[in-house]
Amino acid sequence: MAALALRLDPRAALLPVAILMLVMLMVVPLPAVLLDLFFILNIGISLIVLMVAINTRKPLDFSAFPTVLLFATLLRLALNVASTRVVLVHGHEGTSAAGHVIEAFGAFLVGGDYVVGIFVFAVLMIINLVVITKGAGRVSEVAARFTLDALPGKQMAIDADLGAGLMTADEARARRLEVTTEADFHGSMDGASKFVKGDAVAGILILAINIIGGLILGTVQHGLGIGEAARVYLLLAIGDGLVAQVPALLLSIAAAMVVTRVGSEMDLAGQVTSQFSSAANWLPVAVMLALLALLPGMPSLIILPAAAGAGFIAWKLRKPAAKATETAAAPPTTIEWAEVSDTAAASLDIGFGLVPMVDEGRGAPLMARITGIRRQLSKSLGFVLPTVRVRDDLALAPFAYRIAIGGVTVGEDLAFPDDVLAIEAGPVSATIDGRPVTDPAFGLPARWIAPEEADLATAAGYTVVDAASVIGTHLNHLLALHAHRLIGQDEVQALLDTLAESAPALAGALVPKLLPLATVTGVFARLIEEGVPVRDTRTIVSALVANAARSLDAGELTEMIRPALGGAIVQTLSGLREPVAAIALDPALEGLLASAVRAAGGSAWPFDPDLGARVGEAVSAAAAPIIADGRRFAIVTIPMVRRPLWALLRVRLPQPVVLAFSEIPDDRTIDVVALVGGPHANSATGPVASPLALGA
Repeated sequence: MAALALRLDPRAALLPVAILMLVMLMVVPLPAVLLDLFFILNIGISLIVLMVAINTRKPLDFSAFPTVLLFATLLRLALNVASTRVVLVHGHEGTSAAGHVIEAFGAFLVGGDYVVGIFVFAVLMIINLVVITKGAGRVSEVAARFTLDALPGKQMAIDADLGAGLMTADEARARRLEVTTEADFHGSMDGASKFVKGDAVAGILILAINIIGGLILGTVQHGLGIGEAARVYLLLAIGDGLVAQVPALLLSIAAAMVVTRVGSEMDLAGQVTSQFSSAANWLPVAVMLALLALLPGMPSLIILPAAAGAGFIAWKLRKPAAKATETAAAPPTTIEWAEVSDTAAASLDIGFGLVPMVDEGRGAPLMARITGIRRQLSKSLGFVLPTVRVRDDLALAPFAYRIAIGGVTVGEDLAFPDDVLAIEAGPVSATIDGRPVTDPAFGLPARWIAPEEADLATAAGYTVVDAASVIGTHLNHLLALHAHRLIGQDEVQALLDTLAESAPALAGALVPKLLPLATVTGVFARLIEEGVPVRDTRTIVSALVANAARSLDAGELTEMIRPALGGAIVQTLSGLREPVAAIALDPALEGLLASAVRAAGGSAWPFDPDLGARVGEAVSAAAAPIIADGRRFAIVTIPMVRRPLWALLRVRLPQPVVLAFSEIPDDRTIDVVALVGGPHANSATGPVASPLALGA
């Protein structure tokens, strides 16, 4: 037992001890000295809670606040019980009988006049109960309701970010925990606000008990005159009420600050300072105060210095802005190579309005997103993506950004860091006001809205994301789309070096003995271009070694080794026990396309424009209902036609998968859901009319 006691955390034993002390305060008579000590402790606890609330950046940073509020309320009520006992039992001995703290609050703070004390107490109660507590309770109630309503949408947004590679599994787990904790916190605050309100009501009742009980005891038991009893007991009762209500008021203010805080990377002082630091706000104040001083009867000696102070603040705030403008306008004296040469494989240029999103001092949310995107895409594709270079570009609009791959712009749009984007990913129950735009990554209708409306939008069915997520999702989409342009000889050599650690003979047999590194890089790039991951480097290199004697062309080698990767390709389309949904071509159509390929003699675009257009329209029409159902599928054909058909369809279908029959493993079955070029579809869905007429 002694060993168990030694292993106990001292902090864990503090809570039971504190609860026991609260009970003792209620039932055990305390001397006046201890009562003074506990009153000072109560005031100190209220002050430290208020300071923590002021310096909190977001409500969840003080997630223990509801519990702290409960214990602080219990402490104050226990002290009220103890002080009431002392006042009623020893009040006839004089105003110092209940301790010096109560005497000071009853005599000094209200000037020793119990009538003034009653009015001061009433004013404090009105401020606490009617203004602060009622407002904080309403905010807590609304926040709890909106947080719970928005919970499913936030969970879906986390799943979407995880699926898009914008966060890792650990980050998603932490985010889910944060969302759940946020809902629990606001629910607890909704209940904790009732503690504050109940405490204020209890303060009024305890004051009445002290006054009535003191007058009865003083006149009946102790023989005091009604005037003397009123003087002593009313001052003690008012002092007791004030010494309890001042900490209660501090805690009410702390509760109001916590529930009204908007999440920010700055504390309350920094947030208020940054939002008040505009000369345009202070100059009208100075002018209005100066005009107010001209009114007859106004104390000009007080108002004019205040107007001068506001004018001085406006002048001081204008000076840094003017200096920044001069600095920004100053032309550079030298030209660096970095200004005229761009060697970054992938780059993100941002306008100056987006610079805070990459500022380390503000958490750099966009940089964290980019890191997560690189990690997830690298894991998915099978090679380490090059670093995405991020820099500001004064030539861009303030809130514009531009994404480039190999120096070529592949995407650009606008993002507003002070707003959030509400995306219509599905049906919505209400239309919200905002700046209508199109989601840059997936082309969905969306609106930029104020952060305060995010919960309403989520409850209406919108998917709400911040500006960093918008840019990150757009970047993720474009990096995945152009990943084949990001894998170069350095990346392929790194893959071969990694393979050499486990299979040195295999890695050494390929480059440069059988194939040059440039050809191997071309094979890897063509695989990635069609969405085939290159994680299984051993299989790819083994297949290249086996086929290197047959060709040195990267395109031909890619077609030769694809059957060896068939299992990896097919597993992205369906589960292990599920058939592969496929769109097949009629044999006559395949023969026509094969003839066109042979006649073109290896051209990248072998099909006649009219034939290509009709084939593309036919396959697109056959694929439309499958895409609408959200199903993954492949177009299957003969090996000769496979690559040209993929090149034809890539501009019509989102990331099409075109397989040769030889690429489908023997242990996998095919469910042909549509037949292009024939009169019917071989599928359980029934006949599908072919939109392609071969004889046309």
